[in-house]
Amino acid sequence: MTIQELREARNKTWEGAKAFVESKRDKDGLLSEEDAKTYADMEKKIKNYSTEIERMEQMEALENELSKPITVPIVTKPAADKAKEEKTGRASDEYRKAMLTAMRSNFRQVSNVLQEGVDSDGGYLVPEEYDKRLIDVLEEENIMRGLATKITTAGQHKINIAATKPAAAWIEEGGALSFGDATFDQIYLDAYKLHVAIKVTEELLYDNAFGLENYIITQFGKALANAEEEAFLNGDGKGKPTGIFAKTGGGQIAATLTAALKSDDLIELVYGLKRPYRKKASFIMNDATLASLRKLKDNNGAYIWQPSYKEGEPDRVLGYAVHTSSLAPANAIAFGDYSYYNIGDRGSRSFAELRELFAGNGMVGYVAKERVDGKLILPEAVKILKLKEETASAKG
Repeated sequence: MTIQELREARNKTWEGAKAFVESKRDKDGLLSEEDAKTYADMEKKIKNYSTEIERMEQMEALENELSKPITVPIVTKPAADKAKEEKTGRASDEYRKAMLTAMRSNFRQVSNVLQEGVDSDGGYLVPEEYDKRLIDVLEEENIMRGLATKITTAGQHKINIAATKPAAAWIEEGGALSFGDATFDQIYLDAYKLHVAIKVTEELLYDNAFGLENYIITQFGKALANAEEEAFLNGDGKGKPTGIFAKTGGGQIAATLTAALKSDDLIELVYGLKRPYRKKASFIMNDATLASLRKLKDNNGAYIWQPSYKEGEPDRVLGYAVHTSSLAPANAIAFGDYSYYNIGDRGSRSFAELRELFAGNGMVGYVAKERVDGKLILPEAVKILKLKEETASAKG
């Protein structure tokens, strides 16, 4: 019987006992010896019901206490950081500290707050705080992430492109209409896997004075940024993104120089790009190429390179911003609107510990992985000027 059923039975027995007493009293209001014994049995039954109800209530309370999970998953953010996290949407300091504690203790000291990041394969998904800071490093180190259009995708991403557009035509009065064709194309953003891994000695791991968190994040961020930028600039689309300098899928070739670079060549490059794209256009080139470009002068003897006089503003050539990268090819200059280069991030980056793999060497491995693709969806938005090989190697 349930507690509720026992309570109902107790109440029913009590009501029956009261009715029995009222019906069995004699003229003096007393019960006979036999009736008194019957009532005593009924009263004992009521007390037994009460004892059983109390026992079952205690058992229920104990069952509820013991059934509570030993570790409770975090479903809301800690109250202390609620206001801060409502603005940033990132993990709290408590979460970050707890993760480091777990890492340093070989995940023997795992507090409740860490359950938010458990991955089914034994690794740990990057907490939101870590993921944001990796992105910060990537954007600081990677010029393409600051210039391109970034998309976060859950699967293959299709981008529709207007391949050809209908053209207007003059006709005579009463003449027949001519119908042009409008065709469309699609660009697919897929996902290529990129990873970076490092090994750390156990002594270094347990040294609390060492900034392990910043070290891992910074090193992973720089490594991912360098690999990404090399692909976004030079990738051939085989197992990696397609870069803007790629022979197939990259920007359109404006010209191939057979002599040393001159200022007129850059003017032709600029105006070889269609006017709509020039509004947001900028240069991308190798640092060595910029060294020779800075020496160029116009017909009036003035340098075409214009240094920035405001902090945070890029240097300019012919009025357009210049971005340099050591990973850009030394024999080419890109000019265009790079917002037409789309970077597709597939989900979140992951972060895992590899302790057993290097246990014999007294080291611990850490690996970060991501899936990303990049493509120039409109090749005409970027023009490429191919330089003479001697010019590129001579550095001006």
